[in-house]
Amino acid sequence: MKPEITGRRRAPARRKPLAALTALPFGLLWLPTPAACADAPALTLPAVSVTGTREQQPLAETAAAVGVVGEEAVRLVRPTHPSEIVGQVPGAAVAVTNGEGHTTAIRQPFTTAPVYLFLEDGVPTRSTGFFNHNALYEVNLPQSGGIEVTRGPGTALYGSDAIGGIINVLTRTPPLTPELSLSAEAGGHGWWRLLAGGGAGYDAGGWRADANLTHTDGWRDGTDYDRHSATLRWDHATDDSTVAKTVLAYSSIDQQTGAGSPLIRDDFDHDPTRNYKQIAFRKVNALRLSSAIEHEDGADLYSLTPYYRDDSMDLLATFRLAFDPTVYTTENRSIGLLAKWRRDLTPMRTRLIIGVDLDHSPGSRLERRLNLVTEGSGASREFLDYSVGGVAYDYEVSFTGISPYVHAEFSPTERLRVSAGLRYDHLRYDFDNAFAPEAVAVTTTTNGNPSTRYYGQTADGEVDFDHVSPKLGLSFALTEASSLHLAWTHGFRAPSESQLFRPSAGSSAEAAQGSAASALTLEPVKADQIEAGLRGRVGALDYDAVIYQLTKRDDILSYRDTATNATTVVNAGRTTHRGIELAAGLPLGGAWRIDTALSWARHEYGDWVVPGTADFSGNEIEAAPRFLGNTRLGWSPTAGTRLQLEWVHVGSYWMDQANTTRYGGHDLFHLRAEWAASAGLRLFANITNLGDHRYADSAQISSSTPVYSPGLPRTLVAGAEATW
Repeated sequence: MKPEITGRRRAPARRKPLAALTALPFGLLWLPTPAACADAPALTLPAVSVTGTREQQPLAETAAAVGVVGEEAVRLVRPTHPSEIVGQVPGAAVAVTNGEGHTTAIRQPFTTAPVYLFLEDGVPTRSTGFFNHNALYEVNLPQSGGIEVTRGPGTALYGSDAIGGIINVLTRTPPLTPELSLSAEAGGHGWWRLLAGGGAGYDAGGWRADANLTHTDGWRDGTDYDRHSATLRWDHATDDSTVAKTVLAYSSIDQQTGAGSPLIRDDFDHDPTRNYKQIAFRKVNALRLSSAIEHEDGADLYSLTPYYRDDSMDLLATFRLAFDPTVYTTENRSIGLLAKWRRDLTPMRTRLIIGVDLDHSPGSRLERRLNLVTEGSGASREFLDYSVGGVAYDYEVSFTGISPYVHAEFSPTERLRVSAGLRYDHLRYDFDNAFAPEAVAVTTTTNGNPSTRYYGQTADGEVDFDHVSPKLGLSFALTEASSLHLAWTHGFRAPSESQLFRPSAGSSAEAAQGSAASALTLEPVKADQIEAGLRGRVGALDYDAVIYQLTKRDDILSYRDTATNATTVVNAGRTTHRGIELAAGLPLGGAWRIDTALSWARHEYGDWVVPGTADFSGNEIEAAPRFLGNTRLGWSPTAGTRLQLEWVHVGSYWMDQANTTRYGGHDLFHLRAEWAASAGLRLFANITNLGDHRYADSAQISSSTPVYSPGLPRTLVAGAEATW
């Protein structure tokens, strides 16, 4: 018998050359003058990336659009939400839902769809089968060692999920000498956070530990939030040729979430703290353990990274309250291995990488329908209380992935670097349903009035997917200070467990079973991208410009009826995504510096017909702003003083698939200051939304009415950090 839902929560080596290389992932980053360091650009030519090949590689020889946000930038911003830091990469943006929940837009609209791959030190934070669009809140982002964002389909070294992009959060390097830091901050709306960290080095390596305690009362009704996170990293070299990096990470999140609960226009303008969906909540536990072991033997490098993950979530989701109110628990555990062999050959600086990724992730879902107490109707309907009703889904499902790959690079001339890769993914779900393969009728009440919904059930069995992903890239050094890259990449996304085995509820048993049968016919999303980029330096100006076209086929799209709010998921055809991205940074003299990340994109339904409902072919995709911008003006008169003014621009976008209503976009300004009061004491303050502008984190059509999720008003957070 399965339990009912109860609301529970769930250093570099100093004398070892290979160990030093492993422990200092940013050791080769361009180092500007001390004054410029505070606002260093997210992309510079001599920088290195570790995401493309899972090893350090100069960006000048990387045939991909990679944005690197360094540790110093993370330290200055001290992000309270991923939206405050990811936007420093052009073409990448994150929007707030609630707490640290988020939607992401990287060469895609703002979406919760499983089209991104989230990594921690190169290890996926979750299994393909159990995607979480809020994955960045499971990572201790404010205490990270930097962020790498690869835009577009992932390389052949990464399989399912890496369509829109890859976000790789890097852990901090252990210190060479003992150190300890403690940061305390407080701000508006009951916000406070304690960050503690420290570590030490020793002859063969080092260790580092970081802890994060965060609380906010929330600026809107019923949006309080707590997180407890910790990261432990241990680097150790057994000899001159063998090193290991072990990372243990844990996050616990408990939030009352309106999930950016949208408001009708009048409330958005005059009562933005109101929350129609205060009964919603989300409780998350995420544990990850990995150990990257590398052995170097002449021209050969052998790498093994075994890992373990344990994730659980209790969720009462706002996005289903209007048409399918449920509360559920999902759990999954993973064991896996990333294994590879790399050989460097003298002819043409050839590098060959052969590897295999293995993942086994058993999981479960227990979902119950809700009895509701509500008030009002339509888009402004309030959900006041609930009790838990009958079981709608109760199943176990195991995901298994076996994915061998090969990657090769060579230089036929001194200036030209050619890379190619091929990956094969065999993915399988083993499904065990506690119910028979027939629709389950669940009767619940709303304000005492009973209604029955039917939940389609799938028979026990297996679902398999096989896919081959190729890539080809060229990088060419135009001068010592500039390089050009061209790339064609292919990516795909296999359906997740909820898309396959948790179909939409139906108004009849026949409709529910039809939806369940249709879900099992879903195919992987396929994506092909052509990209050209130019990066380099002219005088003191650093720049990185990219143009791309990404086409998705068999896209798993959700059609939401804006009158009933019911959602249907189908492989609905083809979408196209075209854009231009630009990053630039320039010292202005007198300790001033300006950096910018700009993008223009057009996201369209190329061929999308919902049978018997609508034809949206040629329409722009909703929640897809054409323009995104992030510009930062920094001033560092001394090594211990930093001031930064940030301008964030989100362009207008359609609020619905029919393209009938637009959100006008917004412009926000943020101010950050930091001052070293002494050698061991640093004071800082951040003002978010300096102009106290009323804006929407998201805007859509609900119950045929425009609704807006209000963004954070002007908020001050200030604190102090002591180091020893």
